[in-house]
Amino acid sequence: MFGHFGVLTLLGVMTWLSGCCSTPLTQSLQRFEFKQPHMGTLFTITLYAPDEVRARNGADAAFAKIAALDRMMTDYDPESELMQLSRKPVGDPVTVSDELFDILQQSQRVAELSDGAFDVTIGPVVRQWRRTRRTGILPAPEALARLRSAVGWQKLKLDPRNKTVTLTVPEMQLDLGGIAKGYAADQALAVLKGQGLPRALVAASGDIAVGEPPPGKRNWRVAVGKLDGKDGQPARILFLNHAAVSTSGDAEQFVEIGGQRYSHIIDPRTGVGLTERLQVTVIGRRATDTDAFATATSVLGVERGVALLESQPDLAGIFVRKNGGDSKIFRTKRSY
Repeated sequence: MFGHFGVLTLLGVMTWLSGCCSTPLTQSLQRFEFKQPHMGTLFTITLYAPDEVRARNGADAAFAKIAALDRMMTDYDPESELMQLSRKPVGDPVTVSDELFDILQQSQRVAELSDGAFDVTIGPVVRQWRRTRRTGILPAPEALARLRSAVGWQKLKLDPRNKTVTLTVPEMQLDLGGIAKGYAADQALAVLKGQGLPRALVAASGDIAVGEPPPGKRNWRVAVGKLDGKDGQPARILFLNHAAVSTSGDAEQFVEIGGQRYSHIIDPRTGVGLTERLQVTVIGRRATDTDAFATATSVLGVERGVALLESQPDLAGIFVRKNGGDSKIFRTKRSY
């Protein structure tokens, strides 16, 4: 995968001192928290419900949705729908499920907006980079060039009318690691709302989606970890409702080879892990967007990343670039 890892945490809820009053209905709601492992990380659902039975039933339904998406979109299971698609003959249109088509369509939109900095066709390179991280040996340039020949978002063709997907070159493999967790968080939040539990938060490592705030509050309180991740103290606190936030960085996932630090986030244009120390936090309305754009802007770097976020009406971002012992913060003009 080429997404993000472990840089957002829920710190509880914000206490708002004025202009917010609890009703008898909201006062009767209790806070519940549930955790399950999915998509290679730990999903946490925090919600408010009138009793434990309602809370557990809602969480079970949301986790079932996440698990179904995981089975569909994982590249670790050769029988997942995603991997079956990757094995189809080159040039053949393949009918896929509505949800797989939806996430691929949203991925292609971000790929086009980012000039390919976000690219779900990066699968062949991701697999090679996993081996590199295990062995500590960089791939030979000619081997990397061969793998990159199968990468390129424009080589993936979608037909919205017939809901078909066509892989146009040999050895293409799709990887949804930079968007799947955000997508699953959004879908889980929608399930909870459908269960009559709109006051909820879904956290998937570096991706968080929040609905209505806790009773008597105006926002959820979400912490963003520091780039170095050393002291466990948050770099900043965000106050959010009906929103999402994703943070991408290499605080916990990286490899050092020959004295060079490589991030787990891969540049589709080079096939190599990023070497610039950069942490990107993207805030928006949906975790699907914040997840994908956090990856894209990490690849683009500060200047182009800020410009991309500012071109989107519902996104804002914070960039922390580290050079040696110094860190510099950059922000979009828009903020949440």
